[in-house]
Amino acid sequence: MDGVTASGLKGSWGSSTPMDARPPPSAPSALHVRRAEPADAAAVAEIYNRAIQERIATFETEERSDETMRAWIAEHDDRHPVLVGEVTDAAGTPGRGHRVIAWASLASYRPRACYAGVGEFSVYVRDGYRGQHVGERILLALLEEARRLGYWKLVSRIFPQNTPSRRLVARCGFREVGTYEKHGKLDGRWLDTVIVERLIPENLR
Repeated sequence: MDGVTASGLKGSWGSSTPMDARPPPSAPSALHVRRAEPADAAAVAEIYNRAIQERIATFETEERSDETMRAWIAEHDDRHPVLVGEVTDAAGTPGRGHRVIAWASLASYRPRACYAGVGEFSVYVRDGYRGQHVGERILLALLEEARRLGYWKLVSRIFPQNTPSRRLVARCGFREVGTYEKHGKLDGRWLDTVIVERLIPENLR
């Protein structure tokens, strides 16, 4: 599943950015980014299903069950991470009274060995938390994970009308490569997708 649904604001990313780096201005101060666990399946499904209902970020039309997303999370190994962003309790302690408000994933681009360092990413933010830099924060964390894992490029596809997501990825260093015309049908209507990519220079050796 690929897609981006979030509003992001300007930021930068480099090889030293940890998963819990200082958040961009306006991001929830207690936002904690970590690897997803099977127990996160219900929240991940809820966020994704909302995106499916909105028809703005994915060609998918069939909503996912908690069990389906639990198996999907379990299928992702260290090389193909799923990250979640959670709001912690008032004391700032992760895992206590937390609520998952975003997730991001990294998948293989193609099975051929020559593409081993190219990954496809997805980012989804819970409705009600968009426009607060949450998407930027979790995408930067995913970029750092990709750098650590040796990826040299991340790619994705975004609906042309999904302006907030196009702005988000641009401010995280992605460029728009071109457009796939009539890439698929959604509710009987042909839709284009904008191709985005970001190189990871540290791994271009």
